[in-house]
Amino acid sequence: MKNQGSAWKFLLFSLLGIGLFMMPITAGDDITIPIAFIAGLVQDAIAGALPTILVIVIIISFLGTLIYKGFRPDWMNNELYTRLFDVNVFWFIVRLVAVILAVMTLFQIGPEAVWSGDTGGLLLEGLLPTLFVIFFFAALFLPLLLNFGLLEFFGGLLTKVMRPLFTLPGRSSVDTLTSWLGDGTVGVILTNQQYEQGYYTKREAAVIGTTFSVVSITFSLVIISELGLNEYFLPFYGTVILAGVVCALIMPRIPPLSLKSDEYMNGQTGQLDESVPEEYKGQSFATVRYGFDQAKIRADKNTSVSSFFKDGGKNVLDMWLAVAPVVMAFGTIGVIVAEFTPVFNWIGAPFVPILEFMQVPEAAEAAPTILIGFTDMFLPAILGSGIESEMTRFIIACLSVSQLIFLSEVGGVLLGSKIPVRFIDLVIIFLERTIISLPIIVLIAHLIF
Repeated sequence: MKNQGSAWKFLLFSLLGIGLFMMPITAGDDITIPIAFIAGLVQDAIAGALPTILVIVIIISFLGTLIYKGFRPDWMNNELYTRLFDVNVFWFIVRLVAVILAVMTLFQIGPEAVWSGDTGGLLLEGLLPTLFVIFFFAALFLPLLLNFGLLEFFGGLLTKVMRPLFTLPGRSSVDTLTSWLGDGTVGVILTNQQYEQGYYTKREAAVIGTTFSVVSITFSLVIISELGLNEYFLPFYGTVILAGVVCALIMPRIPPLSLKSDEYMNGQTGQLDESVPEEYKGQSFATVRYGFDQAKIRADKNTSVSSFFKDGGKNVLDMWLAVAPVVMAFGTIGVIVAEFTPVFNWIGAPFVPILEFMQVPEAAEAAPTILIGFTDMFLPAILGSGIESEMTRFIIACLSVSQLIFLSEVGGVLLGSKIPVRFIDLVIIFLERTIISLPIIVLIAHLIF
């Protein structure tokens, strides 16, 4: 009977997790997932208060770090405070910069270039409130995907697919699906939790976080709409998927991702064994049986509702206090550079002859959009909306989504997580994804237009 109860626990809570995080639903004119839809409703209800709440969270993150590192009172000597506030000097400075930028933006103090709606205001009033609410619901209910056997079930089932194709364990299929169907930032949260719990090596966590954390279908619709190409959505998203899969096949096999250590967070080396034990071999559906048995064992360990919400609450605090300052600091500075300096025009200039060689119309106008997406994924669409050529606008739309790493959201979330990627890693990965994706996208654009 206990075995049957474990089976139902696995099936019920895992299906609930799949429904919340992966099931596409239609909300008005948008395609989204239930967790993002719920977050959107809450965000709309408290929209006016969110910028102030976020500034308070960012200040708490900084002051908590200052107290922990400077004074270490007895009441802070526990695992939770260490997890939240024990950061090195660099991240301490990032949190300080985030406080300064957030306060300047909230109260509109200092140069307008810092707090305008295109820079600090874009982060504090636009992107960060969305992340803040999504983090709450996604992190709170993440144990549905993590703790009831879903990953154990798919671990054995898909290891023969994920390992040879993407150099990843079978359980990572749930991460990748969550990112592709749901939201890239939710995928990063899930990957970070799995890494911290010792299921992914440093290399595997870095690969999943930087290769599969794709933006949602909803935001892709926003991009294609901004560029006036709604009728091309299906070929656009098909192109994004093709370019994404090609990048996913190549990126884990080249530096910097290939150079990451195959060591777990706890120092353990050697891959976790997801192979089917000998006693299952010879049985019909041996892989499925083994995965199902492993899932039941995992599900049976969860007997407390309070522990479920305690784990979820820790996830929420971790993402709020670690990620919000990083996104505010890096995102604001990146957008300021993009908006008020010619830096991206300069570094985009070498792409003009490349685009001309590929016979892309209006190459000079398109070139700056190629690298500006590193700061924020929406900027290429804004800059490219005035370009006359539909083919060029199509290329800009596809590339901006396929590049994947942008500081104002996924890049900032990665840097704020425990996933072992550095800023320079993100720069290199962004450039590599651009170089790999661009020829594929241009070729398909020539076939369509």
